[in-house]
Amino acid sequence: MKMVIDCLGGDNSPLANVNGTLRAMRENPDISVIFVGDEKEIREILENASDYEALKGRIEVVNAPEIITGEEKPTDAIRLKKDSSMIRSISILNNDERVGAMISAGATGALVAAVTLRIGRIRGIRRPAFCPILPTMNGGIVGVCDSGANVDITARQLLEFAILGSVYMNSAYGIEKPRVALLNIGTESEKGDELRRQAYGLLRDSEDINFVGNMESRDLLSGKYDLVVCDGFSGNVLVKTTEGTALQLLKKIKKDIMSRGIYKIGALFMKRMFAEEKEFMNYQNYGGSVLLGTEKTVVKCHGSGDEAGFAVCVSQAYRMQAANMNDRISEILKKYD
Repeated sequence: MKMVIDCLGGDNSPLANVNGTLRAMRENPDISVIFVGDEKEIREILENASDYEALKGRIEVVNAPEIITGEEKPTDAIRLKKDSSMIRSISILNNDERVGAMISAGATGALVAAVTLRIGRIRGIRRPAFCPILPTMNGGIVGVCDSGANVDITARQLLEFAILGSVYMNSAYGIEKPRVALLNIGTESEKGDELRRQAYGLLRDSEDINFVGNMESRDLLSGKYDLVVCDGFSGNVLVKTTEGTALQLLKKIKKDIMSRGIYKIGALFMKRMFAEEKEFMNYQNYGGSVLLGTEKTVVKCHGSGDEAGFAVCVSQAYRMQAANMNDRISEILKKYD
């Protein structure tokens, strides 16, 4: 199973990208990779890995030291930076039949635009969608599809997102009949604007998803749902608000603990619990946003991701490939042609 790794574009690149990939390769011995980025930097990191000689036969390196930044207009970046690590990675993914997946921590806009143009979509999918994973209060996970790739959409596209996300949650995480909800301003079937009401009917009538109704944003982490479908604008706000609230809550708790001596003493007895809660709310433990609906697997890692977070992203791509996820999606979509 061969993957291409874009080694530039993240806050901790290329160190996190390379070392995170090596960690995933140790856990999955049938993964081989093509690292794309500054060849000198990549090889220096590889030489410092204690088991590089054992992994060497599964590694290729392609020199592409140019970076696409988040400030650049996606269309201009694609046109003018053809030798950047991201565009070269996408070119390899498109042209090399051995390569089935790409992992990148680079600029989101350029990644979506370039993948859509160069790789193409699964037949029956109008637009690809991002699907990040968050933890739930009962120890499970929930996916949000879409979380930023599409702002203006149709009811039919929300149905496509539900199909994409359902197959993904089943293929990558083993969830049987994922419970699908539609993000809305209330749980009643008649709530929301015309788009949401039309989508409710399509989702309810589909035999290919386990639709359980509307969901209010406050219930995202309740554990009642496995997948939430929404437009990219609402989904992005939902995910970032949830992540931001968790982060600020941790900061508030730490500040309050340090405000009084008796709180500090109590915190000593709860140190292990606080550490567990911090890990539970660490979004990097749950991987990146998978771009669903493209002909080959693409995983977008967090720009601030570390080695451990990148390793999870590589493992995500591995599970999707191993389950032949795109073939399953194509079979379902034939019904809707």
